[in-house]
Amino acid sequence: MVFPSFRNFAATASVAMASAASAHAEPLVSATGPTIDFIKIDETITLRRMHTDAANAKGTVLFLHGFPETLFAWTGIAETLSKEYAVHAFDWPGYGQSSRPSTVQFSYSPKDYAKVLKAYIDTVGLDRSNLVIYASDIGSLPALLLALEEPTVAKQIIVGDFAPFNRPQHMYESLQNLKAEPTATPTRAYMNKTSDEILENVHRRGLQPSAQYDLPLDLQADMKASWTRDGVTSVDAFASYYAHFTRDQEYLEANIARLKTPVKTIWGEKDVYISAEMGKEFAGRTHSQFEVLKGVGHFPHLQDAKRTIAEVRAALSS
Repeated sequence: MVFPSFRNFAATASVAMASAASAHAEPLVSATGPTIDFIKIDETITLRRMHTDAANAKGTVLFLHGFPETLFAWTGIAETLSKEYAVHAFDWPGYGQSSRPSTVQFSYSPKDYAKVLKAYIDTVGLDRSNLVIYASDIGSLPALLLALEEPTVAKQIIVGDFAPFNRPQHMYESLQNLKAEPTATPTRAYMNKTSDEILENVHRRGLQPSAQYDLPLDLQADMKASWTRDGVTSVDAFASYYAHFTRDQEYLEANIARLKTPVKTIWGEKDVYISAEMGKEFAGRTHSQFEVLKGVGHFPHLQDAKRTIAEVRAALSS
């Protein structure tokens, strides 16, 4: 199944992805861009992934998306970087077309996601010595938890716009409410009820009208088409992540001195979901570089893709 332009197949993306997921169809391949296929990492989890293999690649970058995104958040960036580097991304379990097991089988916690990340790196055989992990939002804590146990997991980890420590006062009200009962269950229900509004406006909040932007059509279509699968919504996965969030945040903080993998922290100045104070504290505790992106919200890679590309290139060339 071949498309003339990877960025222009939004109209068929949702149907094609659903078909490939259910029938294990041949990979989706673009003449100019990434390949999308599926990889089984254990008996419970199969991941939908995107990957490119540049000839004589100068290094590898692995992108980890946040809520409520899918791997389509990275397509434009991947197209650009694939001219020089191998590029990988996957849907977290609970998102896109990746597996959505019951919470009896998989907790969707940051620690479980860290295991998924390790399994992907090992299964694919990525060269850790020349690997940069670029993680946003819910992807950041799993990357750091893995790095605690395996300091050589990557050449560098770039993290941003996430909650490394248990500091609810620096978080958006609905995120605070998801962390514990009695507010977690009604917040989860409300977010599921208002999914259309979330998908329409999640990336716009906190930005002045002049700074607001539209999502790429392929990402918009894919998030909507894959919101619910196997009886599990992306909000359900997100809420399950938050049910274990405090535990895993406190584990990171208690072991922060063991974090030896080089880290850079970047943050959107206008992020209303998680205050830049979180990033500032994390960078100070880890003695890592901290950069605030002026005028940028919670999704720097969507609002300013050129900046993300530059960050990756700088990390791989250092």
